[in-house]
Amino acid sequence: MEQTDRRYRVVIAKPGLDGHDRGAKVIARALRDAGFEVIYTGLHQTPEQIVEACIQEDADAVGLSVLSGAHMTLFPRVIELLKERGLGDVVVFGGGIIPPGDSEKLKERGMAAVFTPGASMTEIVEWTREALNEREAQRAG
Repeated sequence: MEQTDRRYRVVIAKPGLDGHDRGAKVIARALRDAGFEVIYTGLHQTPEQIVEACIQEDADAVGLSVLSGAHMTLFPRVIELLKERGLGDVVVFGGGIIPPGDSEKLKERGMAAVFTPGASMTEIVEWTREALNEREAQRAG
């Protein structure tokens, strides 16, 4: 996997009571190996804690992972809090056990991308790099 042009900072978080974090750790490692700086927040994070981590770490993106079925509550709450704190340009992506209809609803509510089981690490890394490069190009004007 090719290195990023700039060392982007990505927070990987497990919101809610979901106790399974293997997938989040695999994605964190794939992003790290591709040249991203990755901050993993650990299990059982509240949306408020995740947003605070994004502020403290000056995150370019945040990846959320939920397997518990609470994605329709937790993902939009993180997006809402980021906007409230002036971080609406942080790219928010997520994954987990998410039905296709919910994926579309999440995108309508501000998720940049939703990855489900079967997505390759290469796909996630390349998407993240492209999304952040596009954001930087838009900032540059």
